[in-house]
Amino acid sequence: MSHYLGSTTRRNFLTAAAGFGLAGGLFTDIRVASAQSMTGAPPEIDRLSIRVVTDSYHHQFAPSGKVGDVAVQRYSRPPSPDLPRTLQNEWGLSLHLESARGSDSRQFLIDFGFTPETLSNNLELMNIDPSKFDALLLTHGHYDHFGGMVGFLSKYGKQLKPGLPFYLGGEECFCTRETGPVDKPSNFGALDRKAISDSGVRILFAERPSTVVDHGFTTGSIPLVSFEKPAQPSRMRVGLQPDGLGCAPEGLPEEKRKLTLVPDDFQHEQATCFIIKGKGLVVLTSCGHRGIVNSVRAAMQVSGVNKVHAIVGGFHLMPMPDDYTRSTVLALKEINPDYLIPMHCSGLPFYEIAKQEMPGRVLLSSTGTRFILGA
Repeated sequence: MSHYLGSTTRRNFLTAAAGFGLAGGLFTDIRVASAQSMTGAPPEIDRLSIRVVTDSYHHQFAPSGKVGDVAVQRYSRPPSPDLPRTLQNEWGLSLHLESARGSDSRQFLIDFGFTPETLSNNLELMNIDPSKFDALLLTHGHYDHFGGMVGFLSKYGKQLKPGLPFYLGGEECFCTRETGPVDKPSNFGALDRKAISDSGVRILFAERPSTVVDHGFTTGSIPLVSFEKPAQPSRMRVGLQPDGLGCAPEGLPEEKRKLTLVPDDFQHEQATCFIIKGKGLVVLTSCGHRGIVNSVRAAMQVSGVNKVHAIVGGFHLMPMPDDYTRSTVLALKEINPDYLIPMHCSGLPFYEIAKQEMPGRVLLSSTGTRFILGA
């Protein structure tokens, strides 16, 4: 992480003397705003394309085709002397989305993977043009989802649309994080607020259900309504840290403002959602630390739509025991989605159990794969 954690941007970040502001600008020189809250019925679209830009593995020879009414396109271009590169894989996740309503289309990038090198390499090989992005989104403040962001902004910032909206779940995203034993913690990074602001993107806090451009919406903070409990692989430090990064206590929930070290409960995590006309709800969650069932239930509650077409992303079941994983599968089976597309931290046990319980509805995903829903 040294290319990011020791970056010039970090070292030149606002000092403690700069102080904190209040709503609309939690650091005095860096403005944030609230995303547009969703009121009334959420938007509908005709089609949604989801391409995996970064994940942990790539199936070079997996065939393209259709599974039910979902078109599955695999990236299978082999390396050659003319193109001595191939897709890179790493622990992290990044997704490129393209939605369409009639002839009107939008493009989004959700999360940025672990390193900018992998993100840039894969964007280029897939011919994804950042200048066409209509929004950026960050699901939560973990390094394997934002580690590639500063390098991405440095490389592509001048190509992005002026004032490009960047949606995230709130001030907690900026808290510095650590993992490992409390007495011997390991640095897990922090978002570089100044680098984001300097790139020209607009920071929008989507703490409540919010529209994303005019094609999708976020869940806002996800309530705990099922048996699931937030996984706690990290802790967050409250306040501005000596290295110049951190979160403003004023922007956190009241019960956390006077604390120093807080086990992550992921109140800032959000899911990104779309409604495909005639198909139903699509819920995308990069890790689902609040629980994948909770995430889907939140999307259903926010949208008023009970028909779930697809649940996509990381479900954070990799470290969970098999009985917990099976309970999760059975709860999802009760929701009755048309498709499950597990990625990243979902884990092989989930994939195998879900295939048994929901045959024909669990789709294999990997870096470079493109899923077209509503085609």
